[in-house]
Amino acid sequence: MQGREDKFHYCHQCHQNHNRVISCQKCERKHYCATCIQRWYPTMSEEAIAKSCPFCCRNCNCKACLHNSEIVKTVENTGHFKYLLRLLYPFLRKFHHDQVKEKKIEAKIKGLELSEIEVPQVVLRSNERLFCNNCKTSIVDYYRSCPRCSYDLCLTCCREIRDGCLQGGVNMYTSHFDRGKAYLHGGESLPLPSGKKSGIRFSSKKRMRKISQWKARENGDIPCPVNKLGGCGHEYLELKCIFANGWLSELKVKAKKLVKVHNLVDRPHHSGQSCSCFKLNGQIDPCSKSLRKAASREGVSDNYLYCPSATDVQHESLEHFKSHWIKGEPLIITNVLDYSSGLSWEPMVMSRAVRDTSYSKGSQKLVVKTVDCLDLCEVKINTYQFFKGYMEGRTHSNSWPVILKLKDWPPSSLFEERLPRHGAEFMNILPYKDYTHPYSGILNIATKLPPDFLKPDLGPKAYIAYGVAEELGRGDSVTKLHCDMSDAVNVLMHTAKVDYSSKQVAEIEKLKRKHAIQDRREFFNPLYARDETFDMNHSKSEEKLRPISSMQSNTLSLNGKDGGALWDIFRREDVPKLGEYLRNHHKEFRHVYCSPVEQVVHPIHDQTFYLNMYHKKKLKEEFGVEPWSFVQQLGEAVLIPAGCPHQVRNLMSCTKIALDFVSPENINECIRLTDEFRTLPRNHRAKKDKLQVKKMCLHAIDYVVQGLEKLTE
Repeated sequence: MQGREDKFHYCHQCHQNHNRVISCQKCERKHYCATCIQRWYPTMSEEAIAKSCPFCCRNCNCKACLHNSEIVKTVENTGHFKYLLRLLYPFLRKFHHDQVKEKKIEAKIKGLELSEIEVPQVVLRSNERLFCNNCKTSIVDYYRSCPRCSYDLCLTCCREIRDGCLQGGVNMYTSHFDRGKAYLHGGESLPLPSGKKSGIRFSSKKRMRKISQWKARENGDIPCPVNKLGGCGHEYLELKCIFANGWLSELKVKAKKLVKVHNLVDRPHHSGQSCSCFKLNGQIDPCSKSLRKAASREGVSDNYLYCPSATDVQHESLEHFKSHWIKGEPLIITNVLDYSSGLSWEPMVMSRAVRDTSYSKGSQKLVVKTVDCLDLCEVKINTYQFFKGYMEGRTHSNSWPVILKLKDWPPSSLFEERLPRHGAEFMNILPYKDYTHPYSGILNIATKLPPDFLKPDLGPKAYIAYGVAEELGRGDSVTKLHCDMSDAVNVLMHTAKVDYSSKQVAEIEKLKRKHAIQDRREFFNPLYARDETFDMNHSKSEEKLRPISSMQSNTLSLNGKDGGALWDIFRREDVPKLGEYLRNHHKEFRHVYCSPVEQVVHPIHDQTFYLNMYHKKKLKEEFGVEPWSFVQQLGEAVLIPAGCPHQVRNLMSCTKIALDFVSPENINECIRLTDEFRTLPRNHRAKKDKLQVKKMCLHAIDYVVQGLEKLTE
């Protein structure tokens, strides 16, 4: 290494001319004098600077660079790239291993060396996706396909066929029968159709036998299934790929090199006790203003949820957020509407903003599709009448509240096209945009799909529904227990409180007593509190029967405020016990037409249960399981990690806007759920792999590798 001495050169650090400077061989543009090197970069030798100067290394501390926002952004992106690669590389390693394993089987089938196998690539249109014909999971790269009938089979199904345990090919059929209006409020049921049962039935024994007979040959070759299973019975399925040959292997080599260069292997995750929510002794600080108590579990430190304000989020680093998020904890962000422009989110205003219309037969009036929460049936209603009921309330002829939820509105997956100003406003108030923003979120894996790729519908979506504070027991404004495949952010944008007269409240109480009698008669389970002298045959004793659910109406407001929506979010580790409880007690719940739940396919993915106060109490007594429970106030955003089962009940009319995203911390959970969904019956409501998280991961790793390579060139 030699400094240049033939003429004066400008030092990038001190902005002075010197007759001897160290010139960077990498960029061939920047020069540093010996004095500045000794003073400002004492740990860097002249040889190191000649090879790659501080500017190229992104650590130049001259005045200009210290104030250069682009350099700051580059440094931030470098940190994000490393973080993404550290969390995603284990997936790439396993995915590549599975594909190599299948390629070895192909070599064995053809009697060739592994290096001699050339997997044919299929050409897909940019808006085309392949799904496994058996389990309906999206196909990412390698798969097997019939050359005659184009029956496609994913690698997981191939492995299960070889192991003799194929899943996901069973059909299910669900039947719900209308038992009549009287039954909804404690009356007798209409007779069911002769010879038919309400509930779920599965594939015939003949189909099940055909599935069990679908076997692989000794060399691993798999024939096309018979016609009864959707195939043609051809003697073999060909191995094919979607990505170019060698692309995945090359990506793994590059990623592995970067993991080693940046020392990303086996680095510890964030410690939950490193954040300000904990005291010096490692105990949670209950006096912290940014914590909200949401559970009373014994012997744990996760009863409190991190609850910063939108202003706190703006000024703090992502490290605090990560310390909670990586543990699978939900977050509540308050006052996000403080960062809005003041645009009205009143539903009538949003309705006027929607451009397209939908008309009912024989009518020129605008109508919307809603769901009646009492019998869960679809109801078409005039738009104005729906939103008037949102503000003022609606009632049935017997004084029971009409609780409606708006379905598929606006009637398009493109929320921002139908409501452009509201869409822009929502994007502006999103907390933790690096994670949640659907276009620019650098830590949102969903943003890494190529521009021309057919992307999943992750929102935003509007959820508009009526609600009442007291738990009715039937017809409550609820989103039943379910588990999303991705992470989600849900913001409460507008609320409206509906008051009921004392006369109507009295009528509602009478109907609830009838419901209680019917429940005792059908469930044979003491779900309801009553006087010990209660006599089922004594009509006056109805006055002494009282549903437990009606006793908790005074607990629904926190800190003296009127709440918007009551959330119950369960921890991932409690899912097995939660599922066992629901399987044990499933007949104590009602679903379509208020009929008891006769059968369970999957206690959470069926989305047929809402645990009221009674069942939450019993769940804790029997299994020690308690959810995080809290009331979402107007202007609060709730972040829900993938894999956390949750349910919501509106305590007043609510307008919520929700958006899905995919964080690197929860990739393993998203993949686990994808694998879990594929084992469900073929026509189950949660069956189809709409997220395509594995494909997202590969494109995200490719994006990160390219980014890091550019920064180290």
